[in-house]
Amino acid sequence: MGATATRTPPAPSSAAPQPSARRWPALAVLCVSLLIVTLDNTVLNVALPTLVRRMDATPNQLQWVVDAYALVLGGLLLVAGSLADRIGRKRTFLAGLVLFAAGSTWAAFSGSVEMLIAARAGMGIGAALIMPSTLALITDMFPEPGVRQRAIGIWSATSGLGIALGPIVGGLLLERYWWGSVFLINVPIAALGLLLALLRVPDSRNPHAARPDVLGALLSIAGIGAVLWAVIEAPVHGWSSRPVLYAGGAGIVMLLLFTMRELLTSHPMLHLDFFRRRSFTAAVLSVAPATFGLFGGMFVLTQYLQSGLGYSPYEAGLRLLPNAGAIAVCAPAAALLVRKVGTKATATAGLLALAAGLAQMSTVSAGSTYGDVLPGMILTGVGAGLVLPSATGSVMGSLPREHTGVGSATNGTFLQVGGALGVAVIGSLLTTRYTDRMTAYAGEIRLPRALEGAATESIGAAQRAAAQAGGETGAAVLQLARRAFTSGMSIALLAGAAVALVAAGAGFREHVRSQ
Repeated sequence: MGATATRTPPAPSSAAPQPSARRWPALAVLCVSLLIVTLDNTVLNVALPTLVRRMDATPNQLQWVVDAYALVLGGLLLVAGSLADRIGRKRTFLAGLVLFAAGSTWAAFSGSVEMLIAARAGMGIGAALIMPSTLALITDMFPEPGVRQRAIGIWSATSGLGIALGPIVGGLLLERYWWGSVFLINVPIAALGLLLALLRVPDSRNPHAARPDVLGALLSIAGIGAVLWAVIEAPVHGWSSRPVLYAGGAGIVMLLLFTMRELLTSHPMLHLDFFRRRSFTAAVLSVAPATFGLFGGMFVLTQYLQSGLGYSPYEAGLRLLPNAGAIAVCAPAAALLVRKVGTKATATAGLLALAAGLAQMSTVSAGSTYGDVLPGMILTGVGAGLVLPSATGSVMGSLPREHTGVGSATNGTFLQVGGALGVAVIGSLLTTRYTDRMTAYAGEIRLPRALEGAATESIGAAQRAAAQAGGETGAAVLQLARRAFTSGMSIALLAGAAVALVAAGAGFREHVRSQ
């Protein structure tokens, strides 16, 4: 680790740039490029049932397909933010676009689930270079606090909208093309962003930035990855099995070592001193619970709309429009709300709305319809639309300009890691409950032993087993699989609601203390 280093105060950044008419077109270029990064957090969700049919993907493999991207993105954001501050934010942004396009092409033509998981991890590297660079460039281009808050609000709205639009875009593409098209669409957008960024986006950097903390990055990725592996694989191996306990324990140890490393090194990846600022701490700690519920809820909901209600990928995507619309409306309005009641109150209100939305959707049953989950979908969109821009604006407004790259990366890390944990925990709770219920039902449906294992694995596999069985047996399998799935969905979404509610309670307490 090295001996405790003497920290020197950060050197002042170069003078703030004068406002330029070019900065608004540059903002548009950065936001469009960000859109494909955030869109890829959820664009694959509507394709998950397709992967079950085409590649025989298991539930835990589906979680890894989603989480491999978020894990690498979240794990590398801090190093990427530091790198952007050091070598130039525009240069880092351009490199990220190239890598993201290459990873998207690889993902589109993957021939197996394992290759797709690896390609998604590769896309995460490119996304990690893009995301903090965009926010740091925006903060540098808009030095005036009021205008900067508006620009960050647009950036945050784009980020949230990308998350919400992912399933809609994915459904539209799957309706007309093969599943790889959900990735291939990124390539022309990345190429256009590269060209326009060369022409329109100014560069900036911190000439006194410390070198990236590579060891810290490795410890954080390994630690988070081990914890996610334990959570995702628990339904397969058992929550109390040795592999799960060893992996989870090793992950916690590595995260503790990471914390020690950041306290002792002279060039920390995660500036723990930032957490002494109450506004910074409150903001980043509200982002993770929000994406925990949002990402996890979307992971479950897109499967329910297709496998539970029988919609096609395109029909399922369209039915998620109310969620996307709520985010699009509330994200710009969050900036106005922040001015009137403050960041903490706005974020707390958003977390309460998110918790209420997830709790409402958890009342689903085997006889539920789309209308029964619609109010919850809208509420989760309202919650995300309030939390994400208000928290992001608070993070960036509480830090000096020379640390905008690292600050934006810290915000993005909490966002991505919260989302990855949401998919892992909520997805694993769903799988565990589904398997338990279907195993209990196995005696009722009297399936041939060859089909029984498939029926208890996932609702997608149960649908295939039902098609093979046919007749009354097949109909019984479908009915019981839907009962088992909605039972697991209820427990999983309640867990997401509980996390958001606890975070809202902590935010309310901080708001009261600050009065």
